[in-house]
Amino acid sequence: MKRILTFALALILCVLPLCGCGGGERDENTLLVGASITPHADILKQAVPLMAEKGYTLEIREFEDYVIPNTALESGELDANYFQHKPYMDNFNEENGTHLVAAAFIHYEPFGLYPGKVSKLDDLASGATIIVPNDGTNEARALMLLEAQGLIKLKENAGFTATVLDIAENPKNLTIKEVDAAQLARSLQDVDMAVINGNYALQANLNPLTDAIAIEDQTGAGGTYANIICVKEGNENDPRIQALIEVLKSETIRNYITETYQGSVVPMD
Repeated sequence: MKRILTFALALILCVLPLCGCGGGERDENTLLVGASITPHADILKQAVPLMAEKGYTLEIREFEDYVIPNTALESGELDANYFQHKPYMDNFNEENGTHLVAAAFIHYEPFGLYPGKVSKLDDLASGATIIVPNDGTNEARALMLLEAQGLIKLKENAGFTATVLDIAENPKNLTIKEVDAAQLARSLQDVDMAVINGNYALQANLNPLTDAIAIEDQTGAGGTYANIICVKEGNENDPRIQALIEVLKSETIRNYITETYQGSVVPMD
C-alpha cells in the first residue's frame, strides 16, 4: 500500500509546476532526458554538443528522487531517463505496472560502506547503527555488501528485493535502518556507518575507492548494476535514443567519465 501511495503521489506531483514535469510538444529532433544531478546530468551535459553535431537538441531535466523520473517517462513527459540500474527498473515495473525498458548500459557506480562515528569494522560495537537505502533493489544491494563483510547473513533465498526482514543472522545485533537514499550522506555524522548509493556519494564528495571502508565486488556487480538509458517500451529504436547511446559510448564521454570520477564511475563497454 505504501508503494502504491508513493506512486500515486508522484503522479499528482508531476502535474505541479514545481515538479518540472510539464512540457509542451517537442519537435522530432529534441530529446528530453531526466537524470540524477550527479553524475548523470553532468555526463549528459558533456553530450549536448556531440548530440548537436548529429542534429539533435538534448535537453536535461534534473531530479533528486528515484520515483518521478520513472513516472514522468511512463506518462510521456520525458523521452528517456538516466539514473537507475536494470534491477531497480524491473522492480519498479513490477510494483507500479509501468512499461520501462533498458535501451543501453552506460556506466557503473560501486556501492561503498562509509564511516560515520566509527571508522573500522572491528570497532563496531554491539547495537551499532548502520543505515542503508530503502529504495527497491538498492536495499538488497546494500545488505549484500554488509553480508560480504561478515556483519550479517541473509536468508538463503534472499535476492534482489531483500530487505532487513531477510536478515537471518546478525551476530553484533546491529541496527540496520532503512533511510531514503537522498538522506544517507546527510545522516552519516549521526550514525556509525552508512551504505550509500553511488550518485549520492558523489554529491557528498565521497569516492568509494578512497573514502569507503568497504566496496562491493565489482566483478559481478558491474554487469548487474550498470546504470542504463531507460525508455518506455517500444521506443528503444527511436533515432534520437540511438544517437544518444552512440554519444554516451563514444571515447569522448568515456574519457570524461574516467578522468572526472577517478573510479567512482566506471564506463561500460
